[in-house]
Amino acid sequence: MKETDSILVIKGIGEKAKQKYEKLGIRTVGDLLEHYPKQYDIYKPICPIKDLVEGEVQAIEGMIASTPKSTKIRHLHILSCTLEDGTGSIRISWFNMPFLRNTLHAGTRYIFRGKVSRKNGILQIDQPQMLTKEQFYNQLHKLQPIYALTAGLTNQSISKSVALVLKEGELDSDYLPLEIRKKYQLQERKKALRAIHFPNNKEEMITARRRIVFDEFFLFALALHWLKTKKVKQKNAFIMTDVSACNDLIEKLPYALTDAQMRAWKEVQSDLSGQGVMNRLIQGDVGSGKTIIAVLTLLMTVKNGHQGAIMVPTEVLAKQHYESFCQLLSPYGVKVGLLVGSMTAKEKREMYQKIEAKEVEIIIGTHALIQEKVIYADLATVITDEQHRFGVKQRESFSGKGADVHVLVMSATPIPRTLAIILYGDLDLSVIDQLPGNRLPIKNCVVNTHYRPTAYDFIAKQVSQGRQAYVICPMVEESENIEAENVLDYAERLQSILPPSVQVASLHGKMRPKEKNDIMENFAEGKIDVLVSTTVVEVGINVPNATVMMIENCERFGLAQLHQLRGRVGRGKYQSYCVFMTGHESKETKERMEIMGKSNDGFLIAEQDLKLRGPGDLFGIRQSGVLAFKMADVFQDASILKEAYEAAKEVTEQEALALYKKYERLRDKIGIYSMEVSL
Repeated sequence: MKETDSILVIKGIGEKAKQKYEKLGIRTVGDLLEHYPKQYDIYKPICPIKDLVEGEVQAIEGMIASTPKSTKIRHLHILSCTLEDGTGSIRISWFNMPFLRNTLHAGTRYIFRGKVSRKNGILQIDQPQMLTKEQFYNQLHKLQPIYALTAGLTNQSISKSVALVLKEGELDSDYLPLEIRKKYQLQERKKALRAIHFPNNKEEMITARRRIVFDEFFLFALALHWLKTKKVKQKNAFIMTDVSACNDLIEKLPYALTDAQMRAWKEVQSDLSGQGVMNRLIQGDVGSGKTIIAVLTLLMTVKNGHQGAIMVPTEVLAKQHYESFCQLLSPYGVKVGLLVGSMTAKEKREMYQKIEAKEVEIIIGTHALIQEKVIYADLATVITDEQHRFGVKQRESFSGKGADVHVLVMSATPIPRTLAIILYGDLDLSVIDQLPGNRLPIKNCVVNTHYRPTAYDFIAKQVSQGRQAYVICPMVEESENIEAENVLDYAERLQSILPPSVQVASLHGKMRPKEKNDIMENFAEGKIDVLVSTTVVEVGINVPNATVMMIENCERFGLAQLHQLRGRVGRGKYQSYCVFMTGHESKETKERMEIMGKSNDGFLIAEQDLKLRGPGDLFGIRQSGVLAFKMADVFQDASILKEAYEAAKEVTEQEALALYKKYERLRDKIGIYSMEVSL
C-alpha cells in the first residue's frame, strides 16, 4: 500500500469506517500516518495509596480486603471492593461488568490502573484496567498514543491501522536532501513516523517530533519563498491618490488615533499610491485599534473608484463590522454589503448580483467571500482580519478574486518580530504597539482552585451590575487521561451555583456553525450573562459589555494564547478583570503566570513565552493557534522554524520544482500554504 492509496486498502477498513475516518480528514494512507497522536499515555511506576494524587491516572498494587460487593441502581450494575497496600485503602468500582466478580478474590494481590477521584471524601478509582505483573512492567515508561477521535472510531482501531501501515506499507522515500538532514541532525522520515506513533520513550518521541515539525516548517518556507518571487513581479494596477475623505474621517472621529495607528495608516497609504502591489501585515496587540485602519483603507479604495472587501473569521464579527462600517461611512455615501454563510439562497443571490453590478462598494463577510459564485466588478483591495485563522491558501484565494489586488492582513496574535518576519515573509510588516488612551488596563489576578467560590461571587456581582463574563476551559468533554475542567460539565455546574437569574451557556468548536453563531450572537446581544467556552472565543467576537475573563487550568495554555483570551474583555468603558486559575502550583507555572499577572503587553508576553518554552513541553494542548500545522507550534518550535526557513532558502527554484514533480503528496501539502505551484 502506498501513501497516496485510499484507506480502503488497509485491512479492516470498509466503506462505513472510511466515512468515519473522512470526518477526521483522513482519506489516504498518508493522511492516516499524519494523524499524529495528540498526546501520550505514560505508564508510571506503581504508586503507594497514601501518595495518590486526585485527578491523575495512576497504577496501584494491593490486596482486596473483602469479597467484592454487587449492587444495582436502575439499569446500572456496580461491582465494588476495597484495595489495601499497607499505606492506605481505596475503593475500586466497575460498571456493568458483573462477570469480574468471578475473577476478583479477597486476600489476593492485584495491579489496577485508572483515574483517581474523590467522592464523599473517599478516594476511589472507577473502571480501572486490571493488569498482570508482566503486562504492567512491559508497558512501564512506554508512551501509548492517544488520537483525536470521532463517533464510531476508537483509539485502539486507529492505533491498529497505523501499526499495520507502518509494518506493511510502502512509505515515500525521504524527500529532504541528505545534506540538509545531516546539517540539521534530522532523523529519517520513515523512522520518525514510526517513533511518533509508537515511541519507546520520551526522548525517542522528541527526536521524531523534531523531524516532523521541521518538515512542516520547511514546506511552509518553500511556499513563502515561492510567494515572494511572485510578489516582486506585481505592479500596482490600482494607483490611489485621493485621501481627502480619509483625512475628514480621521478629524471627525470621537478619539485621536495613536502615533502607532497613524504610522501604520501612512504605510498603507504609501503602498496604495506606490508602484508595487500592497502586501502588508498589520500586527497589533489586542484592542490596539486595527479595525479603523481597515475602514480608512477601504474608504480610500472606494473614493478612488474601486471595490474593497474584508474577510473575518466568524459571522458574528462580520455582522458587528458591518454595523460599525455602515455607521462610520454613511456620511461619505459608501455602499456597504454583508455576505455570510447563514444567509438564505435568495439573499446570497441578491448580494452576488449587487457585487457584480458594483451596487455595493465594500463587502464584509466570512469565507463566503471567496466562493466561486462571487464575482467582483472592480476589486482592488482585500483585507483579512485575524490572518492565522485563514492561512495563506485562503488569502491567496481571496486576492485571486481580482487582478493584482492590494492585500492587507491583520493579526492580533502577538508574534515576536523575529518570527513574524518568517511566518509572514511575503508581507511588509506594520506594528501597532500602542493602546488607545481611553482604554482602562485590565486588572489581573493569578489564583489556585481554592479561590473559585470567591471568583463565582465576583462574577455574580458583575452580572448584577449589568455586565457579562467569560469562563474558559481547555476541553469540551471529560477525558480519561487528562484532568482538566471541561466545558459541558462546567456550564451545568456553574448554572446550579450562580443565582437562577444568571443565564449560563456553553460554546465549543465541536458545535455546528449555526449553533455557534447563535450562541455568540446571543452573548453579544446580552441575552447570555456567562459564556463557558473553549478557546473558540479567542477571536471573532467583540462584546464591550463583558468585563470578566476567568481561565480555568491556565497552566495548559501558552502565554500568548492566554493574552489573546484576556483580550476578549477590556473593550468597553467599564473596568475589566482577568482571573487566571491554575490547578498546579509548580515553580514553572508560578513563573509563567507571574508574567501574565504583571503585564498586559502582548509583545513582551510573546517574547517571554518563547524564552520559557522548551522541547519537553509537548504534552499539553496545541498552544499557539497560529496557522494550520498538524504538529508544529510556532512558539514552542521557534528554533526549528528558524532552521527550516534557512534550509528552504538554500533550495534552488529548480530543486524545489523537482521535489514537487517527484512527490504527489508533497504538492498537496504545499497547497495548504500556497495556492498553486506552476509546473
